[in-house]
Amino acid sequence: MPRRTLLPAAAAVLSLAAAAAAHEHHEHLDEEAQNKPVDAILWIHIFLQMAVWGVLFPTGMVLGLSKSRWHVPLQSVGIALTLGGYILGHAHGGRAFLAGIHGLFANIMLAPIFLQLALGIYLKLHIHEESVRPWAVRFHSVVGKAYPVIGWAQMLFGAVAFRGYCRGGNLGQCLAHYIMGSGFIAYGIIMAIMLLVGEAWIRRSQRSPEWWDSWIIMLWGIVNTFTEHHGGGWSHKDMQHTVLGVVWWAGGLLGILLARNNQRTVVPSIIMILTGWAFSEHAQSMMISTKIHAVFGDTLMLAGVARIVEVSFLAPRFAPLPPDAPSDDGTSEHTLADAPAGAGAPYHAVQAFRHLPPFLLVAAGVLFMSATDEELRFVDAELEMDHVTYTLVMFSLAFLIYALAVSRIRLWASSGRHAAAAQGDGAIELAPAGKWYARVPGGEPEGAAHVIGDDDDE
Repeated sequence: MPRRTLLPAAAAVLSLAAAAAAHEHHEHLDEEAQNKPVDAILWIHIFLQMAVWGVLFPTGMVLGLSKSRWHVPLQSVGIALTLGGYILGHAHGGRAFLAGIHGLFANIMLAPIFLQLALGIYLKLHIHEESVRPWAVRFHSVVGKAYPVIGWAQMLFGAVAFRGYCRGGNLGQCLAHYIMGSGFIAYGIIMAIMLLVGEAWIRRSQRSPEWWDSWIIMLWGIVNTFTEHHGGGWSHKDMQHTVLGVVWWAGGLLGILLARNNQRTVVPSIIMILTGWAFSEHAQSMMISTKIHAVFGDTLMLAGVARIVEVSFLAPRFAPLPPDAPSDDGTSEHTLADAPAGAGAPYHAVQAFRHLPPFLLVAAGVLFMSATDEELRFVDAELEMDHVTYTLVMFSLAFLIYALAVSRIRLWASSGRHAAAAQGDGAIELAPAGKWYARVPGGEPEGAAHVIGDDDDE
């Protein structure tokens, strides 16, 4: 863009941003202001930002990891649309909203957006190749990979602001449900990544998947043990939640010990089953809440059982790759081969079954996030929706989230530097049953180096 055109455009954007920043955030509102209809501008803001942060930016991040030439154009469009959405979010009329975390976080999000833009421009200049550039590449990668987390958090904050939830005494319940529910969804997506394209990384790390799971479970259990009771008398819920924290850190510790020397273990699955059972028996103040928590618990228990089946019966023995093994040895992350010759129904059954544990984890996370008292009171009293319909709506959302995750994983495996390999093999599917990571026989060194996959720096 010529300089004489760029400067007026930049001035216009800055003036609009300044006007948006001056938009009033209300500390106190009467009921009439909060019940006004939502105008078209706000609806455009909502759907635009959902599309950008839920689809466009994650797609651009994936294209950056695969070093596709479409990475820069897509992220540039995303940044422009984000700034437009930011302005619309401050320029709407109609319903007014109390000041909250959504508006504050919208301003904080500008920092990583402009930082990523500045780093991207700097990297395109190809200067300081031996000194500053390598660090800029790493920093650019870290900021870019944080985009899905940032976008997910802001979309949650937006939903909370839209309904006026999580204020006063409801904040603790919101934090518990949204953080743990998001954790289950992330767990499911990471598991899907490992199953679809992460075999070589797991084998080079010489750590079984359950070793990583157990560490996260143990650390999260320690946090829960000391944060669920807030003084005063102990209620049944306090005791149950605190003891669940103890179960998590005790079971996580056992899982770490059993997963030494690259061994598989079912301990994380047992913890999922126990957690699901506890919540399925967890009495709530409303009948609809009790039933939704029961569905969540049953879904989590089923995820644990499915994971036990996958670990115990569907994974063959396979030795790990040495840490210095090349990534193009036929078992790299983007080499997703077709079914072996002569493979029949058992092979394809294994391929299909391995999607079950991660999807159920995503579904459990969505259900748990949707089970706060405020949400269910609105569903029961105002929407007059029963728990069956509400559960089906949440499973529909889980299907969409998992579909988006799997499609982005497959895009990574078929774009940029991986495009030729994907076209040659013609398969963007789960690794074959004979190649997926499995328990390693005893005798492998415990202290093997942890080597991360190569060239995923942008």
